[in-house]
Amino acid sequence: MTRTSDPVPPRPAEQLRADARQNHARLIDAATAAFAERGADAPLEDIARRAGVGIGTLYRHFPTRLDLQAAVFRSQVGAVCGEADALLETAPPGQAFSAWMRSLAGYLVTKRGLSHALIEAVGIESELISSCWMAMRQTTERLLANAQEAGVIRPDVDATDVMRLVHGVTVSTEKAPERSDMLLSVMLDGLRATPPDPRHPS
Repeated sequence: MTRTSDPVPPRPAEQLRADARQNHARLIDAATAAFAERGADAPLEDIARRAGVGIGTLYRHFPTRLDLQAAVFRSQVGAVCGEADALLETAPPGQAFSAWMRSLAGYLVTKRGLSHALIEAVGIESELISSCWMAMRQTTERLLANAQEAGVIRPDVDATDVMRLVHGVTVSTEKAPERSDMLLSVMLDGLRATPPDPRHPS
């Protein structure tokens, strides 16, 4: 007689799906690290080894290098946008906006090689690139609007302006990364709302 209190063991198919999800996540984590260290052409065998799986498992999840690159790109965009959502909930508007600018700049720097490889492979107008940039722009819009409503960021800029500025800093400091933080500070100073001068009331 079966005791109803005994836990029901996972069905084999359920366990296989759980294992597959874990392998998928490990492969994305391993590829993220490998692409950051060795570029978008990092050896797939090395990525599989880092993830603790065989190369056949990698190919079952990601039949081509492009599939793996795209998965990493989507995953990292989701992660950086998730950081912004947390900032909106925990930081004052001005601090949240500044932290997001630095987060976005850091993301653009580390993923520059990967984004170039993907744009070259699928085109800048592709669904992959368009949807990821849209997600980052919409996130920027939320933090910008939050800071503008609080009166800490000038009201005459929009999210596209802000992203152009951040992109300009990351591109211009590609060979001088030590200047990035200083230029971001200058950019943020320029975006701050100027308080009215009491000596010259409007």
